[in-house]
Amino acid sequence: MSRRLLAIAGAVLILACSARAQAPSPDAMTEARKLVITMKLADQYRALLPHLLLGLRRVLSQDRPEIERDYDAMTAMGSDIYAPFVNSMIDQMATVYASNFTINELRQIEAFYAQPVGQKLLEKSDMFAQQSAQIAQDVSRRAGDELKQRLTDALRQKGHKL
Repeated sequence: MSRRLLAIAGAVLILACSARAQAPSPDAMTEARKLVITMKLADQYRALLPHLLLGLRRVLSQDRPEIERDYDAMTAMGSDIYAPFVNSMIDQMATVYASNFTINELRQIEAFYAQPVGQKLLEKSDMFAQQSAQIAQDVSRRAGDELKQRLTDALRQKGHKL
């Protein structure tokens, strides 16, 4: 999940850097919010809350059981604290999409992701990202080995001792 969120955050950053200076129209924002919801980006962000709370638990409790007990009892309020950040994320993501796509394009993208095949793509995107990263790593390693060997051979043919 976190790999997918990082990929999404990277895509958002790239889109944000290229976003138009003017604010998107209200209609564009409406369509973009629908897209963000259909793509379940907010759900992915919400899913990070337990991990965030667990990380904070380690930092704040300092391995002291009495603090851990009180911390665990207080984490229910975490959802309330987190909710405005989820809403902010939705609005910011919608702004990025609305700034880079026309209303018609947003509708087309949303229509795709609303279909079963679009939902399947979203569900499998973590697996695709992991497999793609592994493939890229393996191919790059093999390419590096081959380049090293060929360049070493070429340098040796020129009389260099390697």
